Amino acid sequence: MTPSSFKEKFGIEAEASASAPGRVNLLGEHTDYNDGFVLPIAIPQRTHVQLARSHDATTRIFSAQMTREVAYSMDMPAIPRGYAGYIIGCIRLLQEKDFPVSPVCLYIDSNVPIGAGLSSSAALEVAVLRGLRSLFNLKIDDVQIALMAQQAEIRYAHVHCGIMDQMASSLADTEHMLFLDARSLERKLLPLPEYAELLVVDSGVPRSLADSSYNERRTECEEAARLLGVASLRDVDDLGAVSRLPEVLRCRARHVISENQRVLEAVRSVKAERFGELMNASHASLRDDFEVSIDALDQMVGLLQADAAVYGARLTGAGFGGACVAMVRKGAAAQVAETVLERYKQRGYQGKLLVAGSM
Repeated sequence: MTPSSFKEKFGIEAEASASAPGRVNLLGEHTDYNDGFVLPIAIPQRTHVQLARSHDATTRIFSAQMTREVAYSMDMPAIPRGYAGYIIGCIRLLQEKDFPVSPVCLYIDSNVPIGAGLSSSAALEVAVLRGLRSLFNLKIDDVQIALMAQQAEIRYAHVHCGIMDQMASSLADTEHMLFLDARSLERKLLPLPEYAELLVVDSGVPRSLADSSYNERRTECEEAARLLGVASLRDVDDLGAVSRLPEVLRCRARHVISENQRVLEAVRSVKAERFGELMNASHASLRDDFEVSIDALDQMVGLLQADAAVYGARLTGAGFGGACVAMVRKGAAAQVAETVLERYKQRGYQGKLLVAGSM
C-alpha cells in the first residue's frame, strides 16, 4: 500500500512544506528561449512537497504518484533519471552556490498532469526549492528560485528550456495572466478579457520534451538568429527580414517573430474576440511554421474553434502532444468541454478535461 503521508513513509514528522502550481500558456510559445514575450497563467493543480533533514548522508525521495523511493548520496557519480533528477539538480545547484543544504527526506504529492504541457517539471522544481528555502532558511527570492529551477532542468534533465515555466510556477496566480519579458524578466499581472474564461483539455497524447524535437527547434532558432546577425530572434520585428534565410529556418523565425507580435497585441487590453483570433493564429503558426503540432492536437483545436462559444483555441506548451487551451464565453466552458470531448472521442481519441471556467 502506498504511504499516504510523510510520517507514514519516513517515520518522522515533516519540518517544512511548500507547493507550486502548474501553468497554461495562453500566447507566446517557443518565444522565451528566444528572449521574447510570453503570457501564461497558473492553473489550480499544484505539486506539494513535505521535507525534513535526513538523519544520515542520504537524500530519500518518494512520490505518491510514482510509488517508489529514490535514495541518493551526493558522492554518487550519476544523477538519478526521471523525476528525482530534477530534485537532485535543485539540491546540487544550491550547494554549488554555498547554501547550507544537507540531505533530506522528501515526500511529493502532485495533481499537475504529467506530459500534458502544463509544466509539471517546473512545478516540482519550484516546490522543492521553496521547501528547501523554508527548511534551511535560505535567503533566496522567488525570481532566484525560478532561475535556479530553470538551470536544474537544463543541466540535469538536459532540456534546454526557456524561463517561462519556472517564472510562471514561481510568480503567477490563477486570477491573472503573467506578461513576462523573458530577456529582462520585467513582468506584470493582467486580467483576462471581459466575458471570458478558460478551458484546458488534455489531448490524451503525452509528450516528453527530452525525447521530442524541442532541443532541435531551439538550435534552429539560434542558427536563424546567427544568420540574421542578431543576439536572438527577439531582436527582429520585421517579418520581411527572414526572407533570405533557408526555408526551414525562415519558417522557424517567422513563427517566433509573429508570436512575439501576437503577445504584445494581446496585452493591450484587447477584447475576447480579438484575443481568440490571436490564439487561432498562434496555433496555425505552431502547426505550419514551427511544426510542433500533431494530428490529435489539430483535431482537438479544430473542434474547439468550431464551437460558437469559443473565441479561440490553440495547443499549449511545447507541442508534440499534451494539452490545448481555449478562451470561451464566460459560463460556457463546462458545456463546451462536454461537447468537444465527445466529438473528439468519436474521432478515435481519448481526451480529458483539466480546467473549465474559474481557475
